[in-house]
Amino acid sequence: MILKSLKKKGITTIIYYKEGVLKTCKGQLHKLNLNEQTLSLKDENQKIFSIRLSRIMEIY
Repeated sequence: MILKSLKKKGITTIIYYKEGVLKTCKGQLHKLNLNEQTLSLKDENQKIFSIRLSRIMEIY
């Protein structure tokens, strides 16, 4: 279900847990690594965020 949400082009918003705190990240999908179970987003400042798939709560 998460992977189906990632198919769309453009800006993706991901709500996830990091160190017990709920965080939000907006950006374009940069890389999806199924072996390491992570995805990377590139924000508007070209900064890359790596998020573990198990920590993701919602994608839209």
